[in-house]
Amino acid sequence: MTGALLYLSLGVATLAVSWAAIIIRLADADPISTAFYRMFLSALIMAPFSIPGLAGQLRRLSRREIRLLILSGILLGVHFASWITSLKYTSISNSVIIVATQPFFVGVAEALIWKEKISRYTLIGMVLAFIGMVIISRSDFGLGGDHVLGDFLALIGAVCAGIYLMLGRHLRQNLGNRHYVFPVYSLAAVTLLVFVAVFRSPMTGFSQSTWLYFLLLALIPTLVGHSLYNYLLKFVRAHLVAVTILGEPIGATVFAAVIFDEIPSVATYFGGGLILCGIFLALSRVKSEKNVAETA
Repeated sequence: MTGALLYLSLGVATLAVSWAAIIIRLADADPISTAFYRMFLSALIMAPFSIPGLAGQLRRLSRREIRLLILSGILLGVHFASWITSLKYTSISNSVIIVATQPFFVGVAEALIWKEKISRYTLIGMVLAFIGMVIISRSDFGLGGDHVLGDFLALIGAVCAGIYLMLGRHLRQNLGNRHYVFPVYSLAAVTLLVFVAVFRSPMTGFSQSTWLYFLLLALIPTLVGHSLYNYLLKFVRAHLVAVTILGEPIGATVFAAVIFDEIPSVATYFGGGLILCGIFLALSRVKSEKNVAETA
């Protein structure tokens, strides 16, 4: 994959996932129900394109890799359950900044489990981007009560997403993208169905607009955003993909300003600049890493 195509793909994926928090806030539904229908509809749409040849692809995996695939799906389900629920208790900016700390968990996991070295430039980029996110949402920190619970749920989402990306990087080497994301999205939906049963979340009675938002949530941030990130995991190390996700707070902030009339502060612009600098610095070293393929 060429550098220009890589950057364009990462940009499109980041733009797509930036819509997630906005669509979730617009949907008038229980968080667990929203998470379930996001994954269920995504898997349903992908089924006709993914089921053919799936059995043959899965037979190529070892028993250990099958277990990792199942774990990946469960983690994705827990990620969406915790993160989407966090939006009920805290602000969009606070939730998004915390869940976007996943590159730190990815980086630590890669170093400890896969013994992969993180370059100095990527590490500096991660730190700059994180500082930028803290600046953007600094006004949300220090709030007690429900905000603390929302922050904690977003942190759980970040940990699960980080491990999910790391596992995806490993599994994508032996699985085609659609044959990886379809079982993972399906397993996530099953995991969320368990949450639906435990918390007795409603499955029906939603308005037509809410059903539309469920569909948009499946199409834009999931099938375009997450699926594109998963595709790129075959060519780029997981923590580099995760660093790009740090751009999500910028997109979410812009969309929130337009849709909810939440006008960004000067700190948002300054923090956003640091995030972009951090992403650029981290990705500027992609070509020098062996894990980036020259051709798709």
